[in-house]
Amino acid sequence: MDKIFLHGMKADTLIGVYDWERRQPQTLVIDLDIGLPPRGGSDDIADTVHYGEVCEAVRKSLHGQQFFLLETLAGHIAELVLSDFPAVWVRVRLVKPGILPDVREVGVEIEREKAV
Repeated sequence: MDKIFLHGMKADTLIGVYDWERRQPQTLVIDLDIGLPPRGGSDDIADTVHYGEVCEAVRKSLHGQQFFLLETLAGHIAELVLSDFPAVWVRVRLVKPGILPDVREVGVEIEREKAV
């Protein structure tokens, strides 16, 4: 299956279960793999998922939002991609860098398919 990907996208949002985590937005690193429907050799941007629009939509949707869990945030992003773009599946990987001492990164990865 064809896919596009956005890896290493950074976005800020309020995330965490502890008060100290929720005092100011944190920068997350987001990797998205997006499954595409068959395009039949088309060279038209309208026949694919525009990754620039995905990036803008994700960042916009997180602005002013608050989440306790990375799992919930990942589900939010997956639902956004599947509902607003012609994607057939999506893999969302979220990383919270430097949140724990002596741990480079913590995160979550989920996969979702478009309901038929």
